[in-house]
Amino acid sequence: QKTIAKIATCLELRSAALQSTQSQDEFKLEDLKKLEPILKNILTYNKEFPFDVQPVPLRKILAPGEEEHLEFEEDDEEGGAGAGSPDSFPARVPGTLLPRLPSEPGMTLLTINIEKIGLKDAGQCIDPYITVSVKDLNGIDLTPVQDTPVALRKEDTYVHFNVDIEIQKHIEKLAKGAAIFFEFKHYKPKKRFTSTKCFAFMEMDEIKPGAIVIELYKKPTDFKRKKLQLLTKKPLYLHLHQTLHKE
Repeated sequence: QKTIAKIATCLELRSAALQSTQSQDEFKLEDLKKLEPILKNILTYNKEFPFDVQPVPLRKILAPGEEEHLEFEEDDEEGGAGAGSPDSFPARVPGTLLPRLPSEPGMTLLTINIEKIGLKDAGQCIDPYITVSVKDLNGIDLTPVQDTPVALRKEDTYVHFNVDIEIQKHIEKLAKGAAIFFEFKHYKPKKRFTSTKCFAFMEMDEIKPGAIVIELYKKPTDFKRKKLQLLTKKPLYLHLHQTLHKE
């Protein structure tokens, strides 16, 4: 199991290398070929693994559109163990924003500016970014998932983004009961993966022009909105500004 998990890490490193425009520290094809004899003799392989990599955590197979939730020990906001949802490391690079859709007569498009998020340990978050998704009541994606670039700056108890997200569906075409989710993620060097720290969401009746602040909830992200727990008793929020575009 450990060897297979290390092979999985190597495949993710190779995937990241193929997507990267920088040539340094790449995981090359020749490196990947060194794994072939290990795979062929996986049940009897007992030599040292050729690369110094951390095994990818074992993952459950989930339905499409669901984020994987892996249990691991971690200091939570209020102490104690929490469930995290690491992304594939390091293949996923923050910053996958999509352009605004073409306008249609009588239809409304929504731009959400993510201004900042309030966190008591804002300054300690490494490479923080936010994953934005639109889900139906069953937690299934209604639009492509987008990642913001890494935050602009951190000061006091705020992580500042000031980035526009273009929602990839006309508001009138969104299913009843849909919600827009914002997952705050940051890199954890000890565990070598990106973890979801907390999440927030906005329901359809909250879509209106102007500023809005929404509450932060404890992970794991509950896309079905059944068991919500506030992140902390402190008044910490995600600050957004909405702009509606109608033909």
